Amino acid sequence: MIAGWWPEAAINIPWDVWIVTWIAAALWKNRTLKRPGGGREWTYRILEVGGYILLLFLFVSNEKARISGRPLMDFLFHRFWYLPAGAGWAMVLLATAGFAFCWWARLHLGRLWSGRITRKEGHHIIDTGPYAVVRHPIYTGILTAVIATALVKGAVHALIGAALLIVAYWMKARLEERFLREELGAAAYDDYSRRVPMLIPFLKF
Repeated sequence: MIAGWWPEAAINIPWDVWIVTWIAAALWKNRTLKRPGGGREWTYRILEVGGYILLLFLFVSNEKARISGRPLMDFLFHRFWYLPAGAGWAMVLLATAGFAFCWWARLHLGRLWSGRITRKEGHHIIDTGPYAVVRHPIYTGILTAVIATALVKGAVHALIGAALLIVAYWMKARLEERFLREELGAAAYDDYSRRVPMLIPFLKF
């Protein structure tokens, strides 16, 4: 058996739980008043979909299938490493912690949450709880799970997928901040931005 196989399979469990519960909670939100116009969301959404496909939905059933005779597939499924079982399980726990951070932020945000960039009814700046740690704790939690998953899989497709998702969520965060700055007031949002990091705790950029 390949070293680290069980953590590689188990890393899907926190993803499955998060996806199902996140979808179930999607109805718990206020009415949307406004969205960014001009198709400004398409770029990050394309990167996001591509990243998730590469990270989560590409797999091979056995070692023989890794040698397909097709250069692109052989490249995508090339593995740089197999984590030791202990390190693999640590990544499973890290992914679980990332999703727990997402849920803390989701519950703290309450009905102001949206899966898209929007201004909700009653929208205002929230700077407490996880939003006092980073300005986009849901994205931080997701990216924590993304990086942990890529490290467990160790394959080219997973690493490319993780890179696309990092770029996608960074772009989404930047667009969201420009939109909320316009909608909620530049002075208030700039003050929040100066006090709290965007995605990585303690790194204010």
